[in-house]
Amino acid sequence: MDNNVVAYIKSLSIDMINKAGSGHPGIVLSAAPIIYTIYAKHMNVNPKNPNWINRDRFIMSAGHGSALLYSTLYMAGFLSMGDLKDFRKIDSRTPGHPEIGLTPGVDMSTGPLGSGLASAVGIAIAEKKLNFNFPELIDYYTYVLCSDGDLMEGVSYEVASLAGTLKLNNLIVLYDSNNISLDGSTNYTFTENVRERFEALGWYTILVDSKNKINDIDKAIKKAKKSMLPTFIEVKTILGEGSLLENSNKVHGKPLTKEDITQLKKKLKFYENPFNVNKELLDYFRTQISNRSGKKYNEWMEKYNDYVLKNPSNAIEKFINQSYDLVLNEKSITFKKKETIRDANNRVMNMLSKRTPLLFGGSADLFESTKTYLEEKGNFSKDNYNGSNIWFGVREHAMGSILNGIAATGYMSFGSTFLSFSDYMRPSIRMSSLMNLPVTYIFTHDSISVGSDGPTHQPIEQLASLRMIPNLTVYRPADIKEILGSWKCIFELKKPSALIISKSETYTLRDTDIEKVKYGAYTVLKERKKIDAILLATGTEVETAVMVALELEKEGKDIRVVSMPSMTLFKNTTLKYRNEILPVGKKVIVIEAGSSFGLRDFVSNGRYLITLNEFGTSGSSDEVLDRMNFSLEKIIDRVRKLL
Repeated sequence: MDNNVVAYIKSLSIDMINKAGSGHPGIVLSAAPIIYTIYAKHMNVNPKNPNWINRDRFIMSAGHGSALLYSTLYMAGFLSMGDLKDFRKIDSRTPGHPEIGLTPGVDMSTGPLGSGLASAVGIAIAEKKLNFNFPELIDYYTYVLCSDGDLMEGVSYEVASLAGTLKLNNLIVLYDSNNISLDGSTNYTFTENVRERFEALGWYTILVDSKNKINDIDKAIKKAKKSMLPTFIEVKTILGEGSLLENSNKVHGKPLTKEDITQLKKKLKFYENPFNVNKELLDYFRTQISNRSGKKYNEWMEKYNDYVLKNPSNAIEKFINQSYDLVLNEKSITFKKKETIRDANNRVMNMLSKRTPLLFGGSADLFESTKTYLEEKGNFSKDNYNGSNIWFGVREHAMGSILNGIAATGYMSFGSTFLSFSDYMRPSIRMSSLMNLPVTYIFTHDSISVGSDGPTHQPIEQLASLRMIPNLTVYRPADIKEILGSWKCIFELKKPSALIISKSETYTLRDTDIEKVKYGAYTVLKERKKIDAILLATGTEVETAVMVALELEKEGKDIRVVSMPSMTLFKNTTLKYRNEILPVGKKVIVIEAGSSFGLRDFVSNGRYLITLNEFGTSGSSDEVLDRMNFSLEKIIDRVRKLL
């Protein structure tokens, strides 16, 4: 019966790919025994409650194998036959690659190879922390199906190294090992001993190389559950097994021919019309899941109800619903006359961490520089899974992907590095935004004012490029009040965010406003009678703009200064509000120490952009600002000439 179900899963998947006219049959035919064994013999899930917090997670890191996943989810009771027939269609629940929030039973959006495995490490990290706090309620495993491509991507090495260091024994990775990639044999590209690589990284490894795949995979997973280390199971397979094109790259990424499908169906012993419903096999598969998972779910509900009775504060429900009182206002924290914005952010983050357990993250070996360490919250490590500070090491790409997994589990995750290094994280930031996960990327050292480290550390194009990413809210606060306002928005919106903060010391400005940050831009220095010009600035340049306005006021100029902590939020306000802040016909001058890209929307002429479109240079902060025409004196002169 097990082999018959595997054959049926293969048949359904081939039907899907054939009907859609696109898809990847190779992995369907090689990895079906792997995914079947995971779901039928081990996964604890509840199709009637797909978001059950203690369910086991499955990540199809080889996201091109989505047809295989959807067929299995249909067999398990998450999807309908209609969903399979709609594979890759507009508005279907079965898109080309798995998408979280769209398809029941899908725990992570995957597509870019390596990102699924990387995010799975984040899910495993989150489980360890939840298990520490709720040992009687949280004890799930995270399973990953990965391919050669996943393991070629550098991010897989980064996350595997950290997972081994952290001894995440709740993580089980199964590798569909067939030595074929899209272009051909991996002999051209990928010849290392992968299991030895994982052993060196601190993993327990197992090889499954037999014809009795289901039984041996089952035994391997049972061994993995007894290990004190994360487990890597290499399963030797044949890509496109049973196809006329088996064991070649030609079966990887396009539908099989009619002739091939006919002969394959005969081998599989499914001669019926496409998408035939086989109730006997459905019942057999679902009974295995319900007998195991149903019992565990019922036992869990009893424990949950008992926990609620014994714990009036009901911390687990608060976590699930994220119901924490986080009133942020001017009484929340002491304002200093002058401080660096990164120090102000550190104080705000530590205040928040005392009010909610949701804040969980770390830094890419830059706690000392980014100032994002949560005092009194401990370090997350193999010896302390309750710590809230993750030491990611110099692994920006891994950090971003891991944060996605942590956020998908219910935390408000954060990670920090220098703004110029955000380029290392672009794939994971894009996936955060695509999945709409509450990840906050904290990028410090946000302009040429970092000085003597030189142009490699002086961001120019990064701020503009982050603003281009759909669904990512970018904040660049001017002082501690705008930092409070930014975090208020972050917790209320629960969306992917980038917080761009400076290492420079600035004054706490008189008229910055916590509540007005939500509008994206607002007036911080009002004109006296008429408007000769409006200076629109962000971050530390807001203080500069105020000083410019006050200096030119002595020359009879009447200038309004507008702070724009979030271009994203400002563009989402009403046209009426935008016209109130930036009245039509008034001269607007933008001051921002970064690329002009995207700022042209706010000015009538490109001459009114006081920005930077070239790389910086090495020198002291004052020397660099002067060389790049961004010292206070030179900006005053530039504005004077524009007026």
